[in-house]
This record gives sequence, C-alpha cells and structure tokens, in this order.
Amino acid sequence: MNRGWIIASVIIAAAAAAAISVRACAGTGTAVASLEKWQPGLNYELAAKPQPTGVATGKVEVKEVFWYGCGHCYHLDPVLEKWKQDKAPYIEFVRAHVIWGPVHRQHAKLFYMLKALNRPDLHTVIFDTIHREGNILAAQTDEEARALHRAFFLAHGVTEKAFNDAYDSMGVAADLARAEQLTRDFAVGSVPLIIVNGRYTTSVSQAGGEGQLIALVNDLAASEKPR
Repeated sequence: MNRGWIIASVIIAAAAAAAISVRACAGTGTAVASLEKWQPGLNYELAAKPQPTGVATGKVEVKEVFWYGCGHCYHLDPVLEKWKQDKAPYIEFVRAHVIWGPVHRQHAKLFYMLKALNRPDLHTVIFDTIHREGNILAAQTDEEARALHRAFFLAHGVTEKAFNDAYDSMGVAADLARAEQLTRDFAVGSVPLIIVNGRYTTSVSQAGGEGQLIALVNDLAASEKPR
C-alpha cells in the first residue's frame, strides 16, 4: 500500500474526528450557555441526595411531584400537558404524587390507580372533580375514602371487580411506597415541584412564573442530555 496514501488517509481521519469533537463541544457549550441565564440556589437547586432515574439510555427524566388537592398544581397541569406535546423527544415526563399525610396518601392512591387501570384519561377528571365540583375525594377514614373512590371509578366505566383488584394490588401498594420514599429523599416541602434527571429541583416561584419554569426545565434537561 502506498505510504503517501496512508499518510493522507490518517490526516483525513484525524480531521474528521476533530470536526466531530468540535461539534460535540459546541453542543455542550450551547446547553451550558442556556443554563447560565439561570441562577443556582435561586432559580433551581442541586438535590441534596441526587437519585437515579428509571428512564432508558439517552433519555432525561423530568418529574413533577404534585398533589391532587393543590390549587397551584391544578393551575399548572394544563401548562404541563401542553408542554408534553412540544417537549424535546429525549425528555421523558413522569409524575409522582406527594405523600405527607393521610389525605395525600388517599389522593396518591387515586393517581396510582390510574396506572393500574390504564386510565390516564381520568387524571384531569380527578383534578376537575376536586377543584370544580367540590368533591374532595378524601375522607376521615380510609374506608370512607375507598367508598368515594369506588363511586368515582364506577361512574367512569370501571367495573367493580377491576376497581377492587387494582385498589388492593401489590403494584399500587409498591407505587405508594415509592412515592413516600421520594417525598423523603427530596425533602419535598411544597408542590408542584419539578425534578430534572434526579439531580435538580425547581418550581414555578423559583423560576419566576409558569412560562419561565418551562424554559428552565428545557435548559436543565438539555444540560443533562447524554452526548
């Protein structure tokens, strides 16, 4: 093989590698530059105990921690629903329900029932039932709460057997345990709280408004995007 041809090939390969490296650095630089307009400690926090996520390789998890009884969460919900349609494809959006006490646990059970029954369409309906119709879907005892939840689900096409099977399932119990653990791990003191890739936390008030929150979440997610 011609020695001159070999040298030329090596030079071409090195140039190509350098170009790829420059593009990668440029992409990283853009993400960092976008994040520079936000102030850590003011607009967002680095989690005291960062937690692993369950998303696939190449994905960045954005998690909303919320409570069905929270008016601020109710107000933010349509904003997040719209953002879900427009977000970057590498972002995986999930929700978790806070559990501070008995009422939050009753509402959390409603949320994780949606997953067990494959009825995500009822998420907004639950919010509306509580905040528009005045039916808080919670009670003094878990038995009374169960009766309220049963009536709600049966009114929306869920059979009694399906309701009972899901309500008493190990899956829902495990989801509730994880929600309680998440509330402790991130020392959740208020909702709605947004957690980006298990590392950063922010909120509407920290970001400066709902529109700013969406912009900040996008920038934090971009900074976490694998390259």
